[in-house]
This record gives sequence, structure tokens and C-alpha cells, in this order.
Amino acid sequence: MIHFNKPPLTGNEERYVLEAMKSSKISGDGAFTKRCHKWFEERLGCKKALLTTSCTHALEMAALLLDIKEGDEVIMPSYTFVSTANAFVLRGATIVFVDIRPDTLNIDETKIEEAITVKTKVIVPVHYAGVACEMDTIMDIASRHDLFVVEDAAQGMMSSYNGKALGTIGHFGAFSFHETKNYTSAGEGGLLIINDEKFVQRAEIIREKGTNRSLFFRGMVDKYSWVDVGSSYLPNDISAAYLWGGLEMADTINENRLNSWSSYYEKLSFLQNEGFIELPTIPDGCIQNAHMFYFKVKDLEERTALLDAFKKEDIGAVFHYVPLHSAPAGVKYGRFSGVDEFTTKESERLVRLPMYFGLSSDERDAVCDVIKSFYGK
Repeated sequence: MIHFNKPPLTGNEERYVLEAMKSSKISGDGAFTKRCHKWFEERLGCKKALLTTSCTHALEMAALLLDIKEGDEVIMPSYTFVSTANAFVLRGATIVFVDIRPDTLNIDETKIEEAITVKTKVIVPVHYAGVACEMDTIMDIASRHDLFVVEDAAQGMMSSYNGKALGTIGHFGAFSFHETKNYTSAGEGGLLIINDEKFVQRAEIIREKGTNRSLFFRGMVDKYSWVDVGSSYLPNDISAAYLWGGLEMADTINENRLNSWSSYYEKLSFLQNEGFIELPTIPDGCIQNAHMFYFKVKDLEERTALLDAFKKEDIGAVFHYVPLHSAPAGVKYGRFSGVDEFTTKESERLVRLPMYFGLSSDERDAVCDVIKSFYGK
């Protein structure tokens, strides 16, 4: 059996988790949480980093910070996970879906402007597979139309665009530390990156159930009280301790995954050259993190047959998102702007291969052998 994913395990997680458990503070914002915050702020170069219980909650915090309300419109791709939309739907917003680019499967930046109305408040680019959207164009559009940008960088830790870490270009960035991601905080977790200092204090308040507790612990107020809306978005320190084990070896994990990605690409390139499959595209100026390795086949029928071939060999290859605009909730809470030229078509062609820290050469060979055999090669 070759699993689709295995959560990264570097060897120090158990020791750090036990250390956190034996400390006097295992609730939120303990010693390991602070270590993680410092690592992100220094490594990514952001104004403020706040660990959250999930990327979903990081996006919800961004929606709260931007005072999204009923009647507002939020632009995003349909080819994304439900959390990207849910965070804003919960505040009453209407989601306006925009078509994707066929090369990167990211939002088509040339289609954004025509989707803007007087009700538009936010653009949410999703960096699919850890490959950056065309952020210079998106930020220019946002600036000219006085809009906010929330980067859904759930898959983008350690990726960059023109030298800038993903998540640090827009007003906010949201990351995931779910067990399927390159780095995990014991299965679930997230991070909100704040790039505009005016939002920092309120973000701490919203994250702490709407209280000014963080100000109290820094000695800035005599007592803390309920001062704003909020919820319990901060994770326990045990989760942060597990995450710290991965962050200590972030470069090692990244290099290992990139090696697997490059190996897949090299072994399958001849099938692209012969017209059987289409391999991923990494645009100039983008440094990716090998979050996933995918390729595209001819159509849905061919993909179904190929996935059946993987299943017979006990190999965990999968497809990915069903476009949100075609889902019942997508129809209810959103609309598609323009024509769905690529979103549905490209989503039906995509196959994801096993990818994780420690994936062996033999396992990669076995995966590629199934593909080669399928195409009679």
C-alpha cells in the first residue's frame, strides 16, 4: 500500500509535546506558540503571525476584521476548498466566482475586474498547489478599486512570488496545518498573517473571544474585558509543540518534497512530450513548495479509468475539488461571473499522486509504473 499522504514526523514532536504537557500552561499562547509566532514573523517577514485552530478559522478572522456583512461581495475562484467561501458566507456575503487559468489552476487575474461591482469588498486569490497567483496584477486591481486582498495560502507555506513569501502580499494571509499539508500541528491547525498593522490589535481581540486579554498580559490594561465580537480561535500549546518539531526542520522537509516532485516530473515528462498527459506549470518568479504533484489527463472518463488502475495496485492517487459554483451551497450563496471556460473542464482532468515527506524512490517508481502501464508504455 502506498498512501496518498503521511503527516510529517521529524522525530522531535513527541519530546516537545511532552514538554508542553508538563508545563504550567497548555492552553493557547504558551511557550511553543510563541516560538512558532517568532519563526513565522522572522521567516515570512510579516507584521504579525497568529496561530489559529484551522485555516478555516484564520479566514473567518479575516472576514471579521474586514467587517464583512450581508450584501457585500467577495471574489474568488470556484476551484477551491469550501472554507474559502464559507468564511465569508458566514458573515452574509455573496460569493462571486471567477474562472481559473488552465496552466496553474489559479484564479484568472484577467477576469477579476469584470466581476467587480459597487458591492465588492474583497478579492481572495487561492494559491493552488503552493504556486502563486499573479499577485502584482491582483494587488493593482485591488488598489485601483479600493478593495482588500485575503490570500488563501493554505497550501503555500515556503512558497514565494517575486521574492515575497505567499501570504505576505495581500492585507491578510491564511495558512493550513492540516495533516495533509507540508507542516502540521497534530492534524489540525492554521495561521493568520496580518500585513497591515492597523488590524493587529483587533485581531488579537477577536482571536481571544472578543476580549483584550492579550493587552492585559502585556500590562497595557489593568484588567481585561469583553470589548468586541470574537471567538475561541487560538489553539492549545500542545498542537503548537507538534508544529514546532516540523518548523525546526522546515528546510529539510521542503527539500525532500521538492526532490520527490522533481523525480515525478522527470519520470513522466516523456508522456507529456507524447501528448498523453499535461504536467504542472510553474510560472517565472514563482518558487513552489511541492505541496502536491498533479497532472492532467484527457477527460473525466480517462481519469476514472486511471484512478481505478491505481486502486487495483493499492496506491492512493486521488482527484481534487469539485468546483464550488456547481455545489448546492455554491448556487445558493454565490454566482459565477462570466463563462466557466476552464474551471469544470480542468477539474475533471486532474489526478493527484502520493506526496509526503519521506516518500521513497521505490514508491515513486511504483506510482509511475502504473501510469506508464496505463498508457501502454
